[in-house]
This record gives sequence, C-alpha cells and structure tokens, in this order.
Amino acid sequence: MILRANCKINLGLDILRRRADGYHDLETVMLPVRGLYDEVEVVRMAGAGVDFRAEGLAVDCEPEQNICIKAFRLMHDRYGVDGVSIRLDKRVPFGAGLGGGSSDGTAVLLALDRLFDLHLSEAELIARAAELGSDTPFFVRNTPQFCTGRGEIMSPFPLSLGGLTLVIVKPDEGVSTREAYAGVRPRVPSVPLAERLRRPVAEWQEVVTNDFEPHIFAAHPAIRASKRNLLDAGALYASMSGSGSAVFGLFDRPEKAESLRSQTPFIFSL
Repeated sequence: MILRANCKINLGLDILRRRADGYHDLETVMLPVRGLYDEVEVVRMAGAGVDFRAEGLAVDCEPEQNICIKAFRLMHDRYGVDGVSIRLDKRVPFGAGLGGGSSDGTAVLLALDRLFDLHLSEAELIARAAELGSDTPFFVRNTPQFCTGRGEIMSPFPLSLGGLTLVIVKPDEGVSTREAYAGVRPRVPSVPLAERLRRPVAEWQEVVTNDFEPHIFAAHPAIRASKRNLLDAGALYASMSGSGSAVFGLFDRPEKAESLRSQTPFIFSL
C-alpha cells in the first residue's frame, strides 16, 4: 500500500499560554498542501518486526527514531500488528514547519489500520496520532481544521481560497521546535484568530500573524528575507509556517507566483 503523506501550512499561529505540563495552548488553522508530499509504502511481510528503508531527502535522525518506526511500534503495542516493511521516499523538507514527519507517521497508522483490517474509528485514529505528536492528528482528517489545545483538538474550518496560488520557500537553514518554543512570548489576542481569518485574504497580512516570527526572524535573518521577498513579488499574504523555517505566500495572480519558479519548485494552485 502506497500513501501520499502531504504536508500542511499554518494560517495564523497564536501561542496563548504555557501549560503546567510544559506544552503550550495555541490556536491555528492547518491547511493541507496536497501537491507536496512524501511517499510512504507499507506492506505486510513474513515474520515479525519491521523493516524500514528511507529514500530521497536525508532526515536528521537515526532510523530507529524515525516517526514511521514509532508509529509501527505504537500500533504493534496497542493492536498487535506485526511483520511489515516500510519505505519512506522523503520529499517534504524537514525542519520547515510543514509537518512532513507528522504526516509520515499518520500515513503509517492509516496504512496499518487498512492492512490489518482494524477498522478503527476516526476518533481512535486521532487518539493514536496524538500519541505521536501535536500536529499529527490533523493528517487523519487532512482537511482545513481549526486547531486548539497543543494542536490536537480540531474542528472543521471552511476556507475559500480557490483561484489563489500557493508558493512555499524553504530557506537553507532549519528551525527546531525546541528553539521555536524557547523564545516565544505567549499572549491572548484581543480578536480571536477564527474571526480574523474570516476577513478577505488581502486584509490578513497585519492581523493573521505567527507568534514564532519575531524571535525566529531575529535569529535567522534569511527567513525574514524570504518572507519579504514573497511580499515584494506580489503576495497578498505571506507568513512563516508553523515553527519554520519554511515561509509561504498566497498570490491572486499566477504569473506573479511563477516569477519565483527559479527560487523554489513548490508552487501550487489552490
């Protein structure tokens, strides 16, 4: 079984408060980007255990620490699944705030559910995905979602972005989640994110913000410059996605988006 584990972008990201358990409460809308994906192949094999092979972009962890292996172990311990081979063709940049790893882990959960006829409910799959990470549950639904808690509490969020073109730029440097949260200053905005996102996209730039940007931009000027470049090229709206380092722009004129083709291959019609 081969699944396309697509990435996501964040439309706004408000870090509201630090919790007693060390996590942060947040509000964000996650939007799937179906044109940019990893390929995850999961097949049953004779014998026990898991065989894992990674191709494409090199990832910054040992194979045993890859989220695909963690997803298998979770399903093995919980439901007794065993004997699978996993191949990951990595295409989504990592350390980018695009959720590529989270999507890979969820893809393994979904594949194992089907291969072993577990027939898990959506609620069960979301609960298992939440054991792997904070934005992992989003990829169970893989539709625009308003996310709260640490990102795992979701409700559908209607969006009308048809006709726009999405451009994603990944600077050469990466940002770890640890770095992103270490410097953030939690705050509760006067106008909730959901209300701000109901305004026209052309009005988002000053009101739909990412709370990670100020300190990440200060530490990584190249990321700030990449966002500025998108706006200078004519983006209606540009932002860093998640904890970075990827930035994205929404364009109402495809030719403006295409003018950036020499800088990034990640240009998609919405």
